[in-house]
Amino acid sequence: MQTATPVQRKVPRPRADALRNRERILTAAQEMFVEHGPEVPLDEVARRAGVGNATVYRNFPDRDALVREVVCSVMDRMAGAAEVALARGGDPFAALERFVHVAADQRISALCPMVSTTFDQHHPDLEAARERVEGLVGEIMERARTAGQLRSDVDVGDLLVAVAQLSRPPAGTRCLGGDRFTHRHLQLFLDGLRAPARSVLPGTAITVEDLRRPCDQLS
Repeated sequence: MQTATPVQRKVPRPRADALRNRERILTAAQEMFVEHGPEVPLDEVARRAGVGNATVYRNFPDRDALVREVVCSVMDRMAGAAEVALARGGDPFAALERFVHVAADQRISALCPMVSTTFDQHHPDLEAARERVEGLVGEIMERARTAGQLRSDVDVGDLLVAVAQLSRPPAGTRCLGGDRFTHRHLQLFLDGLRAPARSVLPGTAITVEDLRRPCDQLS
């Protein structure tokens, strides 16, 4: 008596229109979170994305899932920008500059607060995305440092804090209206990273481990 060979069932791939809808939802959500914060009504996200409410909830069962995916997708784009900067080769400091300006365009400054206030910041997806970005940024900085172009008293945390702070619109200005200042001030910051250093920085270099410590442990 022969045993029947089990049939291998193929898992259906998402349809192209379903993938497009998901991307439209993520794009709309990122825009609205930047403009209004994470509490924006999800039906407003659906309206901007041009989809129905049911489509939003079919892709993201709750607000936490949507916010987390937006933050992870932003970090994935930052990682992609870092990989492109590394792959191009050439001048190491120019690669660092390219990454910083692309990263600022992702509006990570508006999304960072949501990581600690909106959902579990230790979610595996978020930690994986964050570690990927941190590792790639560290590689970009190390190349510039080895080439003698990056001052020795800065670390990955310094760069990430600066990108977040300098891409945040000044108090009292419209969110989108402050964008014209961002790249100007980021370039001033980048010029200050060049070696040889012209001043001694107070304190010590900020590491990624420092960024994860509670504020009362940073003194």
